[in-house]
Amino acid sequence: MAITINIPQFRKDLIDWFEKEQRNLPWRKNQDPYRVWVSEIMLQQTKVDTVIPYFNQFTKSFPTLSALAEADEQEVLKAWEGLGYYSRVRNLQTAVREVVENYDAKVPDEVESLGNLKGVGPYTRGAILSIAYNKPEPAVDGNVMRVLSRILLIEEDIAKAKTRKIFEQAVRELISKENPSYFNQGLMELGALICTPRKPSCMLCPVQDHCTAFAKGVEQSLPIKSKKTKQKIEDHFTLVIEDDAEKVMLEQRPDTGLLAQMWQFPMVSKKEVSESLLQTYIKEKFEIDVIQLEKLKPVKHVFSHITWNMDVWRIKGVGQPKGLMLPLDEVTQYPMPVSHQKVLSQIQEYNGN
Repeated sequence: MAITINIPQFRKDLIDWFEKEQRNLPWRKNQDPYRVWVSEIMLQQTKVDTVIPYFNQFTKSFPTLSALAEADEQEVLKAWEGLGYYSRVRNLQTAVREVVENYDAKVPDEVESLGNLKGVGPYTRGAILSIAYNKPEPAVDGNVMRVLSRILLIEEDIAKAKTRKIFEQAVRELISKENPSYFNQGLMELGALICTPRKPSCMLCPVQDHCTAFAKGVEQSLPIKSKKTKQKIEDHFTLVIEDDAEKVMLEQRPDTGLLAQMWQFPMVSKKEVSESLLQTYIKEKFEIDVIQLEKLKPVKHVFSHITWNMDVWRIKGVGQPKGLMLPLDEVTQYPMPVSHQKVLSQIQEYNGN
């Protein structure tokens, strides 16, 4: 595409603004590649305010790349608990271990080597190379696509994977070769603070003079983004099974798939078991004689692509249940997804804890 804006002045205006107005964020204290990497993985699909305390605690627990590589996976999942998208941290640890093994514990500074690591896509690769190593590589995320769709009047659908190539090429033409770190961070910051999805603050924008969409009065209609497919809804029974020693059962999710290796209260889809046969199912599945079955408040949890409707049942039983049984106050030692933390909070409230 032909870029008609004054590129040198655009770079200067953007970088000057970022130098003065950038937020004081913990991962900006230095350009350590490991810290940049952790922050970028955490910031995927997650708001900055949510990430800050997690980043601080995570880098305190695992201050170096080697420390994360050597850590127990369950300990790492526990440190990530509540951030969601747990495949991110599993991929991060896998990649970090590869860096320790194959790159002498130094994050690669070459496009191909870095991009071959587990979970390092084009955006993360570009962010690390530009921010940590000051290399002029594009780092195109949603913020950057929104900003540049308005600046350059790009009317392609940003929900389509092929559109990213258009923006990556645009960044390659625009990026400052002298200060790619501040250029890329400036684009991201502009999208986060000024060039927002709704009601952009055009009067405060440092690059307003370069914005084609603003000049034409169409900034509110950009970027073009097709609607997501409708969310899938899943209905489950969630079972808080207590034995006669007042211990509760936890089960570990499979090694792959949604919330892999996290711990939860047993769940069964309503497609598999009807409510009328629930007691029979519990006895056969968990080898426990049910003496009390009580329905609690339902829990709803929304993922990016699925909604779980969870009917919560508290089951009192006798016998030797088949599964991991723990005192309620020890459950929090295990990495547990937010959906089941909601169930745990309800049980604790019910017990008066």
